[in-house]
Amino acid sequence: MLLRALAIWCGLLIVAFLNGAVRVMWLMPTLGDSSAHLLSALILSTVVIVVAWRAIAWLQPHSVNEALLIGDEWVLMTITFEFVAGYYLFGASWDELLAQYDVSRGEMWVLVPITMLMAPVAAAFGHHLIGRHRFISSPRKARFRG
Repeated sequence: MLLRALAIWCGLLIVAFLNGAVRVMWLMPTLGDSSAHLLSALILSTVVIVVAWRAIAWLQPHSVNEALLIGDEWVLMTITFEFVAGYYLFGASWDELLAQYDVSRGEMWVLVPITMLMAPVAAAFGHHLIGRHRFISSPRKARFRG
């Protein structure tokens, strides 16, 4: 399951690069920085929702915990890539990287990781792969549940 989630995240990474290119080349000159960043975050969040919806049957989470684990993996990989690549490959300062998460300054990038975390859970519920009866991931724990 987690290897499949990693493969999907690699696809999302490519989409995120394309989204960033569109933001820089077309959205920023047309809309300005703030609006372009907001629209870019909304577009990428929408893509994440669609991808999670389409891929959840292939990922096959058997519980809410497993669906959250997929979202956790996506978020951790994204943040790790963003900070490691941002600092070491693209030369951004730590302050610049952290500033993207400052909602008080109007930054909306935080929508993307939140969406990445929750989309697999919502998709699994929407496809009825998990439900209220599957909150416990281990069959052993379920056997001893009272």
